[in-house]
Amino acid sequence: MKKLRFNKLLIILLIILGVGTSAPAQRLLIPMDQTQTDHLKAYGLTYWVLKQQITVEWLLNYRGGSFLLDSYPGIIKELRLRGVRYEELSSPEILQIYSTIDESNMDIVILEKAAKIAIYSPPNKQPWDDAVTLALAYGEIDYDIIWDDEVLDGKLADYDWLHLHHEDFTGQYGKFYGNYRNQEWYQTQQAEFEATAHRLGFQKVSDEKKAVARKIRDYVGKGGFLFAMCSATDALDIALSAEGVDIVASVFDGDPVDPNAQAKLDFSKTFAFENFKLYFDPMIYEYSDIDYPPSFQAIAPGAEADYFTLFEFSAKYDPVPTMLTQNHVGVIKGFMGQTTGFKRDKVKKSVVIMGEVEGGEQIKYIHGNFGNGTFTFLGGHDPEDYRHYVGDPPTKLELHKNSPGYRLILNNVLFPSARKKERKT
Repeated sequence: MKKLRFNKLLIILLIILGVGTSAPAQRLLIPMDQTQTDHLKAYGLTYWVLKQQITVEWLLNYRGGSFLLDSYPGIIKELRLRGVRYEELSSPEILQIYSTIDESNMDIVILEKAAKIAIYSPPNKQPWDDAVTLALAYGEIDYDIIWDDEVLDGKLADYDWLHLHHEDFTGQYGKFYGNYRNQEWYQTQQAEFEATAHRLGFQKVSDEKKAVARKIRDYVGKGGFLFAMCSATDALDIALSAEGVDIVASVFDGDPVDPNAQAKLDFSKTFAFENFKLYFDPMIYEYSDIDYPPSFQAIAPGAEADYFTLFEFSAKYDPVPTMLTQNHVGVIKGFMGQTTGFKRDKVKKSVVIMGEVEGGEQIKYIHGNFGNGTFTFLGGHDPEDYRHYVGDPPTKLELHKNSPGYRLILNNVLFPSARKKERKT
C-alpha cells in the first residue's frame, strides 16, 4: 500500500513538473562540443534531470561528452530557462549516434541518481572563494556545507560526494603565518579553530585536524567519492602520513616540531603522494615539496604561456578517467593556487595521471582508488583566475560559461551517478 501511494505521488509530481509519464516521441541531445552555449549550466540541467528520477546517457568522447535524454515538456522548458543548447533527434539520428559510438573510441554510461554532495568548509566566511562552490551555485546544483563536527560525528556516510578545497589538515592555519598573522581575519580564524578543537576534546588544532583527515580517509575507503583542489590535496596526505607525529612549529601549537618528524612519516597511509619532504619553517608559504611550482618561488611561466594537456583514454576500457576528462578541448590554460600542481616524482605509481604539463615536472590532474572508493585531485585554486590572492573578488561564472577548467570540476560531480552500460555481444 505504501509503495502504491508513493508511485501515485511520483506521477502527480511528474505531471506538476511538466515531465509527463507517457513515452517520449523523440529524444534530446545536449551537445558538449564548441556549439554549446553554456557548458556549466548543462551539467546543472543534467543533475536536475537526475533528481527527477530520469536517467541520462553520457556519451563519452562524442561531441565533447554530450548527454542524451528523453524529451519531456518540463525538460525542454528547463533547458530554455537555463540557456542550454539542445537538439531534438529523430529515431534514425539516434541510431546513427549509437553506430558512431560503437565504431569509435567512444562509449555510453548511464547516469542514474543525483549524488548527494557535501562541501567541507568552515562556518566563518573566508576572505577568498571556492571554485567548486561557485560551479555548483552557478549550475544550480544542491549541496550541504559540513565541518569538523559533522565529520567526526560520522555524518559523511550520508553523502555520496565530498569536496575539499584550500583547507589545512596539518593544523598550520593554511601556512599564512608569514604574511597574514597580524590580520584580523587570520587571528579570528585561529581562535575559532582552537575553540573547535577544545570543544571536540583535542588539546591541539593539529591533532583535531588529523582526526578529521582520518575520518575522510575512512569515508573514501568505505566507498565515498572524494574530490579535492588546491592545498587540500597535499595537506590531506601530509596529515595522514604524520599520524602521531608533531610536524608543526611552536607558533602554531606551543611546542616544537619532532626532531625526527621527517623520518617518521608513513606514506602507506596517504592517498596519492609519497617520498615528499616537509617545510617546517612557519615563514615559508608551503607545506612540502609536493607542490610544483613551489609557492615561494616565482618560476611560473605566466598566464599566457601556462597550459596543461588532458590525457585521452579508451572510453570502452577506461570509462572512469574518460568521464573525468570529458571536454571540448584537450589543452587547458593553467591556473595557480597555494598548491598549483604536483611534482611528478612525488605521485604514487598506482595513481592515474589525467592531466600534465607536457615535458615538465608538473602533474595537474590525478585520480585513484582507495579501498572501495575513489579520490580525484586537481591542482590550482580557480580555473578562471590565474593568480587568486586573499581578498580578491569571486569569479563571475556568467562570464565563463564554457570554461574547460570548470568542466573538469563538474565532470566529478556527475561521476558518482554513473553506471557502465552493459555491452551487447
